[in-house]
Amino acid sequence: MMDKEKIKFTDEELVARFQQGDERAYIELVKRYKDRLLNFVYRYLNSFEQSEDVVQDTLMKLYTSAHMYREIAKFSTWIFTIAANLAKSELRRLKRRRVVSIHTMGYDDSEYEIPSEDFDPEKETTSNYGEKQIQEAIDTLPDQFKTVIILREVQQLSYEEISQILGISIGTVKSRINRGRLRLQKLLKDLKVR
Repeated sequence: MMDKEKIKFTDEELVARFQQGDERAYIELVKRYKDRLLNFVYRYLNSFEQSEDVVQDTLMKLYTSAHMYREIAKFSTWIFTIAANLAKSELRRLKRRRVVSIHTMGYDDSEYEIPSEDFDPEKETTSNYGEKQIQEAIDTLPDQFKTVIILREVQQLSYEEISQILGISIGTVKSRINRGRLRLQKLLKDLKVR
């Protein structure tokens, strides 16, 4: 019976209930957003393990900082803003991380298997390959375009929500989406030619 009651609550009502100490409201918010956040962050970081960590951090921030949420913006905007900021921080951290040269590895070091990046039609379906090409193209977009494309095309958020998450005008959001789409189309055409 409680599950039917929870479905009736909006995200904002659930946050208000959680702010008043209702742990079940937090659990319901996690159920509603965990997969969506994971999909968003994965598209940004392109690493499932690191994406899971960022989503866990996001949900922990929700737990510890729910008192900071005010119904000025939609809850989804607030939680995606947290996830986007954490994903950007993780991406910067990953870019700074040093790469170990294979030549410096000794015989006692762990053995690493380097996977082939060649397309094998027997192992992958055409749709998976298309998905890989799209993700590869998205990964090469500059951050300003990458973020808006993921939020609009993958998460299907409105221009207004994206504007609030990124703290930019709706006109800028539309412009970046259009420019991002054009770059993405060009990148996909270039990948097909290879």
